[in-house]
Amino acid sequence: MATEQPQMSPEEMSAWVREQFQAANKYLAENGIISDRVLTKDSRYLAPYVAIWKFTTQDKKELWLINGDVPTDVAGKNAADNARDVLRYFSFQWQMKAQAILDDPKASTDPEQQRYAHYLVERAEALYDVVGMEDLWTAPEEQGNS
Repeated sequence: MATEQPQMSPEEMSAWVREQFQAANKYLAENGIISDRVLTKDSRYLAPYVAIWKFTTQDKKELWLINGDVPTDVAGKNAADNARDVLRYFSFQWQMKAQAILDDPKASTDPEQQRYAHYLVERAEALYDVVGMEDLWTAPEEQGNS
């Protein structure tokens, strides 16, 4: 996952966001979670790399979902207060999952598990880089006041 945003037309951007939103809802449904609505003020995306969605579910719970050029993953609303912190959370979780795979003697002989662990580490490091990019997280009204 690169951290520079390629130039996308508004139509391409809209299509990518729509595709990720549909994939997020499909993932939730496949896992027995029915979304009620997406909280757009809390959701963020860096197309075509990562989307962070905050959903409410039909049973009135809130959760975070991440997808895009990263593993699709879900966390409860208590994992983070905002999209930036949830990226940090997923980065840390993926590092821990990768380490658990790498420490597992059975996985050490499985090339597929090794590839997955390295994939998790790559994506975790890329997310952590995005967390550190201050200009991505400064609200437009704050940019004018700096």
